[in-house]
Amino acid sequence: MRMVNANEIYEKVKELIEYVNFNVRDDVLLEWKRKRNEEENINAKIVLDILIENSQIAKEKKIPICQDCGMVLIFIEKGEDVCIEGPIMDYLNKAVREVYLNNYLRPSVVKDPIIRENTFDNTPPIVHWDYIPGDNLKISVMIKGFGSENASMVKMLLPTTSEEEIINIVVEHVKNYGPNACPPLIIGVGLGGTMEKAVYLSKKAIMRPLFKRNDKEHLRRLEEEILRRVNDLNIGPGGFGGKLTALDVFVESFPTHIAGLPLAVTLQCSAVRWGEIVI
Repeated sequence: MRMVNANEIYEKVKELIEYVNFNVRDDVLLEWKRKRNEEENINAKIVLDILIENSQIAKEKKIPICQDCGMVLIFIEKGEDVCIEGPIMDYLNKAVREVYLNNYLRPSVVKDPIIRENTFDNTPPIVHWDYIPGDNLKISVMIKGFGSENASMVKMLLPTTSEEEIINIVVEHVKNYGPNACPPLIIGVGLGGTMEKAVYLSKKAIMRPLFKRNDKEHLRRLEEEILRRVNDLNIGPGGFGGKLTALDVFVESFPTHIAGLPLAVTLQCSAVRWGEIVI
């Protein structure tokens, strides 16, 4: 059994949270630049130019990519042969607290959804655990702004729902809510499990590298068709028109009950703040 001290995890997670707050994902930035040259809509070109310039300024001057410094999501894949020494949740809270206070990032989290008193340090993060074979810890951090989070959704569909109906539901949702979610989007679709599992899958989906298709043929088909039809909506960057409404669409699935078909859609805004480490 490999022992890993919680303090070591804290140090590395703290570095990662700080990094992703000031840096757009590399593959996303490259795709903005490539698509900018393909766009014919002048407004789309302008928005992409602004996004590219802002990302460079954020990186060089250590300025938040977006004014919404988001809620911190931490996904931990823990090897079954790893033992964590120490109060890991305390250390994860400490990492978030120190990054947000030390860098003067906007406090975006309230202690209670009704009373709404700010925590002033962006704690607590949302932490998800998975258990995998091996003796490594894979930790992914996502900074989730709520402009796009509020535009996400979950539906409980009938088990007889067809692929075409699923595509129509997702495309119609993006048509109605996508302009408010700050495109170009990354769209995560979760299918199956239970209601909360579908939402979790849709969140995990948007962490996949661009253009890395699902191994399953029928899910790959859904990803490609939803992407094509979403970009045909002509919502475009910033919602000002153009070809690029979504950079990519990722679908993840899980076994489900015979009586249902949970569907969740997570919209990721243009400020894609994500990174991962392996310990």
